[in-house]
Amino acid sequence: MKSQLGGRIKQLRKNAGMTQSELASELGISASAVGMYEQGRREPDNNTLRKLCSVFGVSVDYLIGDPETSDTKGNVEVAEVFDEFTKRLTQQEGLMFDGVPLDREDRIKIIEAIKVVAALARQQHKAALDKG
Repeated sequence: MKSQLGGRIKQLRKNAGMTQSELASELGISASAVGMYEQGRREPDNNTLRKLCSVFGVSVDYLIGDPETSDTKGNVEVAEVFDEFTKRLTQQEGLMFDGVPLDREDRIKIIEAIKVVAALARQQHKAALDKG
């Protein structure tokens, strides 16, 4: 469970465009604790686990679950789809946009733009949850 949990935390944090310090601030813990979680050297307590789920908008099942599965309802996390898209975008040969071949810089710009939109959507979602 440690490596799966740590890997998921790191993946979600990076997909959110957050540093370990930023995540630590959201959770009310130290950046070194976040680093230890990600490395599998320490596991979060139940309260921190709940906060992680809230920050990233995922279930506990997803966070600690099998990397090959989604949550128990068969839903897929945006982070998983984004990872697959990013991998394909960076590896796809002959990729074009409006008939013009994409170079490495173009691909990076697309990925960064998606990260910005995802971060904004996450902030709006979190704000809506905090109000309700």
